[in-house]
Amino acid sequence: MPTSPAELLTPDTLPSPVMAGRDFLSNLDMISGELRSVLDTAASMKRGEWRNVKPLSGLSLALVFEKASLRTRTTFDVGMYQLGGHAITLSNQEIGLGQRERVSDVARNLERWVDGVMGRVYLQQTLHELADHASIPVINGLSDMLHPVQLLADYQTIEEELGTARGKRVVYIGDGNNLANSHIHMGILTGSDVTIVTPVGYEPNAGVLMDAVKQGTQITLTHDLSAIDGADVLYTDVWISMGQEAEADIRRRAFQGYQVTPQMLDRLAPHGIFLHCLPAHYGEETVPEATEHAKSRVFDQAENRLHAQKALLYHLLGSVKPRW
Repeated sequence: MPTSPAELLTPDTLPSPVMAGRDFLSNLDMISGELRSVLDTAASMKRGEWRNVKPLSGLSLALVFEKASLRTRTTFDVGMYQLGGHAITLSNQEIGLGQRERVSDVARNLERWVDGVMGRVYLQQTLHELADHASIPVINGLSDMLHPVQLLADYQTIEEELGTARGKRVVYIGDGNNLANSHIHMGILTGSDVTIVTPVGYEPNAGVLMDAVKQGTQITLTHDLSAIDGADVLYTDVWISMGQEAEADIRRRAFQGYQVTPQMLDRLAPHGIFLHCLPAHYGEETVPEATEHAKSRVFDQAENRLHAQKALLYHLLGSVKPRW
């Protein structure tokens, strides 16, 4: 934490926003240099260097939720407040995306009132439709395909612990879901060595894997649990996501042996860390003893959702002038 006023930023010393006015639906909506700027800003915010500035004063962000949320709702709301702005939460009961009202109409209304939209939704296509019909930035707070804001916090945590992500072996174990897909995208951007360990039939999205091929990035896809040995980062997520409850018994059987335990963490590199995006379904993909383990950075990672998303908000909205 800064101890001298000279270390605090002022309105005249703020970095220039690098993604002004753009949508953030995927980690690949930024290039490596822009990611570097966002992560550097997040680290600076965490150090407290922004506490004397309110760069989003007078701006508003709509938080649109089709899915339940603890971390996403709290961190975006608090983040806007700390940056001087305002967030308004809109539940699916209030909006009814695509049911009570067309997604395109919701977008055209929101763009008249607020300066950005964050959506935590079931379908990636919903976010694209919002973005296509709104002239303001749309942020992916989670979809069936991707979870890009989570990965910003994850890589902030990795850098805090390991110095750099480049060349580090990041092993994701479990369902090839939106988190696995976004890990692949971050491997493209950061040069980390990403391995996905998942049972047959639960691999990541083929289109996302093709993104890596097109970028010339090597992603290792395996069913062999020995891939975790010596890893720098071990990451897992729930086996049963919201909306997959009908598949619960089938999925639990398929993922037997993929549970992250303290014994599994002992197989990491000496400096290795364990990450989980939360919420954890204890007794399934992990156990409490793993999230409380000395190698766990799960709750540091959760804290970093606030800092990383504040940095993203600044770089998307930092040049917007209040409309009133």
